[in-house]
Amino acid sequence: MRRRHFLAATPALFAPQSAAGRPAFQKPKDYRKEPFRRMVILGESTVEGGGWLLHQQDRYADVVARLINSCQDGTMEYVNKGIGANAISPRSPGYAQSRKPSAMERYHRDVIELKPDLFLLCYGLNDMRAAMPVAEFRADMARIIGDVKRACNPMTVLTTVYYMTGWKSWPPYDKGSVQLALEYNDAIRGLAREFDAVVADTWASEGGADWLINPDGVHANRIGNLLLGHRVFEAIAQHASCLTNRELELNQDTRWTRSAKAAREKDGDPWRKTW
Repeated sequence: MRRRHFLAATPALFAPQSAAGRPAFQKPKDYRKEPFRRMVILGESTVEGGGWLLHQQDRYADVVARLINSCQDGTMEYVNKGIGANAISPRSPGYAQSRKPSAMERYHRDVIELKPDLFLLCYGLNDMRAAMPVAEFRADMARIIGDVKRACNPMTVLTTVYYMTGWKSWPPYDKGSVQLALEYNDAIRGLAREFDAVVADTWASEGGADWLINPDGVHANRIGNLLLGHRVFEAIAQHASCLTNRELELNQDTRWTRSAKAAREKDGDPWRKTW
């Protein structure tokens, strides 16, 4: 009997283990109590968008921006700094045939000079597909994250490599694999721990479902972009209480809330704001 291999999503969070072997419960860190004013997203073609989507507003970055603005007080400025066929740095094997400048050559102008308070760094797909050594990719990402945090200290979100199907297409971006993608994603999670950043596990959001990928084999279709956008928003919302400020205020004096608070007080379990 042939052994069947299943593609499993890797864990999005690394938490201490309990005595029973299960991840110990951890409260999320709250990185942002005041509304976001400017989101800058730096990335590749899936960030920039292209012909695989019928409408530019279907890009997952646009989905994230709309969700944030629908929740918080005030409108956040959204700056998309995606470049298709882009590389992390000149030492990426695909750099010669990439669209320039690379992330390392433009992050000062495209991120630091804009002073975002929410920064999304979305790299790895093209460099993985070109078989850039993981250690070199990690070092370049670390340089960008560290410099941006020192310059303007935004809440920083790192996305994992996206799922794809066209592994043998589009040379020189035909040298990647599922295994290499998982190694890249482990490196991205390690960077998040090192630099106190948030991980949005976009790879896991697609779940290895081929039908979420455009026939080009690389880019998520509209439904895939919805999943990517909601996964990134989920990661932000879990670590930014500012997105619930308006909701809390609107519900503070409703009949339901008054009744619920009174009942909890009576039961000796009074509601208290803990964030």
